[in-house]
Amino acid sequence: MTETAALPGFAGRTYLFQVDNGAAFRNAYSADGRRLRWEGLGESAGQWEDVALHVAQVGPQVYFVSWTEQSGITVSHVMDLAALTVRVFWTYEGEGGRVGELHTGTLEQLA
Repeated sequence: MTETAALPGFAGRTYLFQVDNGAAFRNAYSADGRRLRWEGLGESAGQWEDVALHVAQVGPQVYFVSWTEQSGITVSHVMDLAALTVRVFWTYEGEGGRVGELHTGTLEQLA
């Protein structure tokens, strides 16, 4: 579900998303900006999922993007398309309960 009325700036584009912890993903956004197919790279190679997005534009070329994966992982990005940076918060089940991690990352437009 998309909360923005206008087409998001990332719609129809594909990015290499490199996270500060060494993880990397190929993120391909649908033409309407409502879905994401992420593919893990490096240690996460072979992992992928097609997910529905929740999107809100929070500034010029800045988007809050969130989704829930089948595994129960939740991911929330603040994407700055002008600076090609991302702040990401994800949560997952860990020992003793839910774990949350805050990371930064960079984007490189591939297509």
